[in-house]
Amino acid sequence: QVQLVESGGGLVQPGGSLRLSCAASGSIFSINLMGWYRQAPGKQRDVVALISSGGSTNYADSVKGRFTISRDNAKNTVYLQMNSLKPEDTAVYYCNAGVVVTTPLSEHDYWGQGTQVTVSS
Repeated sequence: QVQLVESGGGLVQPGGSLRLSCAASGSIFSINLMGWYRQAPGKQRDVVALISSGGSTNYADSVKGRFTISRDNAKNTVYLQMNSLKPEDTAVYYCNAGVVVTTPLSEHDYWGQGTQVTVSS
């Protein structure tokens, strides 16, 4: 079994910053692609940022230049640094990981429980 536990959400004023963390634990052999997604009320879940095991990154156009995704492979953790936050960034943020588990050796897709980010004055 693998668990993804997110932290770092909260209420912030427009222009402020937050840093989200997502730690994976369990029977992990390795982790391939990791990413952050978000879902606003009444909308579909959309990708925010992705990072490969080698560190290559990809961002949604709406967050380019403001958000930075990073990972610590030794800690099985992915981060999302969010700067210059806007009200339209308000959503539940979910982390996702493609995890190769040990027994049997196979890759599975896992999601965190979500963390609320609210940008409001």
